[in-house]
Amino acid sequence: MKKHILPAIKLTLILIVFFAVIYPFAVWAIAQVAPNSGKGEIVTFKGNTYYSNIGQSFTDHQYFWSRPSAANYNAAGSAGSNKGPSNPLYLEEVKGRIDTFLVHNPAITKAEIPADLITASASGLDPHFSVQAARVQVKRIAKIRNIPEAELRTLVNEQTEKPLWGLFGPAKINVLKLNIALDELAAK
Repeated sequence: MKKHILPAIKLTLILIVFFAVIYPFAVWAIAQVAPNSGKGEIVTFKGNTYYSNIGQSFTDHQYFWSRPSAANYNAAGSAGSNKGPSNPLYLEEVKGRIDTFLVHNPAITKAEIPADLITASASGLDPHFSVQAARVQVKRIAKIRNIPEAELRTLVNEQTEKPLWGLFGPAKINVLKLNIALDELAAK
């Protein structure tokens, strides 16, 4: 037993140094070369400051609606709802979101609504939604803002973020950046 204790203590000390000092320092050093020193992308618009990597609540009819949040967009309480797909309360909540969306987007059928417009992300703070989630809202926004649908579709295409290296993940749109670009388009 004595011949195993010393190597175990040495290995423990090595791992403590690696995982408590070297690894955190390496992550911190890599973050320093990232945009904004790894603190997230800050967006300033009309005197307000936002973080583009934190979901924002957009429910006004003249904007693209953001993905629902189980945490009510509170970064301090970031979490999913823990309600499974068979939970009656969860199903009622999703049904309510569908009904609300259909009332405000009468040109859309229930089958056309993407899941990310009626279900919350795992963190409750997802700043992105799918390209389809933006496209199904174009008619409503075009009518309210009196902007041609073609211009809004072009805006959606311009704001689309391609998958990482063209391979990893789906195409997505940052809702905050899209709505800021929408305000800028409307101001022209």
